[in-house]
Amino acid sequence: MDFLNGKIKTLYFKYLAAAFGSALITSIYSIVDMAMVGQYHGPEGSAALAVVAPVWNIIYSFGLLMGIGGSVLFSTIRGRGDGQEKQSNEYFTASVIGSVALAAIIWLAVIFYDRELLLLFGAQDATLALAREYVAPIKFAIPLFLFNQMLAAYLRNDKNPALATGAVLAGGIFNVFGDYFFVFTCDMGAYGAGLATAIGSAITFVVMLSHFFMKKNTLRLVKPTHLLKKLREISVTGFSTFFIDVAMGILTILFNRQIMHYLGTNALAVYGVIVNISTFAQCCAYSVGQASQPIISTNFGAGKGERIRQVLKYALGTTAFFSILWTALSLAVPNMFIRIFMTPTPEVLQIAPGIMRCYGISFILLPLNIFSTYYFQALMKPKAAFVVSVARGFIVSGILIYLLPVVAGADSIWFAMPITELIVAIYVIYEMVKYTKQLKSERSSAV
Repeated sequence: MDFLNGKIKTLYFKYLAAAFGSALITSIYSIVDMAMVGQYHGPEGSAALAVVAPVWNIIYSFGLLMGIGGSVLFSTIRGRGDGQEKQSNEYFTASVIGSVALAAIIWLAVIFYDRELLLLFGAQDATLALAREYVAPIKFAIPLFLFNQMLAAYLRNDKNPALATGAVLAGGIFNVFGDYFFVFTCDMGAYGAGLATAIGSAITFVVMLSHFFMKKNTLRLVKPTHLLKKLREISVTGFSTFFIDVAMGILTILFNRQIMHYLGTNALAVYGVIVNISTFAQCCAYSVGQASQPIISTNFGAGKGERIRQVLKYALGTTAFFSILWTALSLAVPNMFIRIFMTPTPEVLQIAPGIMRCYGISFILLPLNIFSTYYFQALMKPKAAFVVSVARGFIVSGILIYLLPVVAGADSIWFAMPITELIVAIYVIYEMVKYTKQLKSERSSAV
């Protein structure tokens, strides 16, 4: 695959297929777990996994910080021409070192402070017991989830997106069947769902490692110069993608606490389902960004602005498709999703349609806003990506989550994200137009 001279349409859709498969299967880990646990334990099971959701967001986000941040720099350097392989691999090595350090910190935190973390994330009484039961086997595999995110980003940038997808697919397939086997056949409940997820992540990791034994592999561990400087560059470049997932965890915590304060367990169970639908919608947006980023970064390094605009055209068309799809499904069949993810009570079925239709409006702009962070990163505009991710994931959304119930009543909390996405989209469109126009004469500077 030739990023600099190949046909853009062919490159983009080949990468989109691989990235979409990878992102979709990744989301299945949490989606299938919630469906199985919700069917086994009822609404309390769904609520418990809603509490656990921030744990996943934090782990994945640090993998994306090292993976996306490093691989953007990796591809930009390689786009400048021959003789750049060692320098680009210094960023790969720095990403590996950073991932190991972060994984160790998160691992220790979850092992020794899981109860405190889950209470912080909104667990109460029965939901705390079920959440800890689910997390127990996952504790042993936490580093693998982070490494898998980091390696997947580099495999895509090293022109092997199919293996990244295949690895995630292998683990995801095991997780689907393992969930059913452990949860229902072995009657292990929430613990069984966590066990299947842990084993699935190990399978994914082993398959990804096979890339390093292939002839096409150009990733090498080398001695990096100025390691701390490179880690800082990786962190700055990847921060917006990192914060998108962290923000999803933060938002889940804020929503969990506010929902329990104003609306109760049934509403929290519905929100648990919304978290999973939102995960699917975000994964679709991730796939567009991950398909575009290697092509854009390499062409940005080579100063080929027209090819970047071609990628943008296909990416925007894809985000529009996903926007319409998820918004339409949320508005048309809300209780279908409820029945998929839990055995609902009549009370849950009564309140779910109104909640999901209000929140679902946000999906019309969510894919555009998330894709924009990948686009800005690939163009080495981390400030714009930072503004989008922080405004969307914490500042604007956080203010609205706390303000709306006070000003307009408890049920108005479900409009927090639609309003947030609209405000952020205005900024995104302005910045995207500005930076795309600059591509006519701009060429990337030295890292």
